[in-house]
Amino acid sequence: MKLPSHIFDATVSFYKDVLKLPLIEKDEASIVFRFGTQNLWLDRVDRIRTAEIWLEIVTDDVEAAAEYLNQQNVPCRDEIEPLPNGFQGFWVSNPAEVIHLVARQSESE
Repeated sequence: MKLPSHIFDATVSFYKDVLKLPLIEKDEASIVFRFGTQNLWLDRVDRIRTAEIWLEIVTDDVEAAAEYLNQQNVPCRDEIEPLPNGFQGFWVSNPAEVIHLVARQSESE
């Protein structure tokens, strides 16, 4: 979930203090909670005004996923946010403009 700065702390408090979700990771710009069998990432983003939901799709073959999504006319959206050097993945969006990260499945998953 991408959150504007003005609601980041209150949203973190909701998941931490009200729902009491277990904390996985934390730094100054993001926090990760265990959310059932999933991870809930909350990122502070200064350039947005409302919360946005971003989803992650994992695959063991990023190149095949890119080719398939391209054949299905799914737009690549790599301008959305830079990914770390060497990261195996890319951004796409659905017709409703919900952003999805398509990424290589980690060894721990």
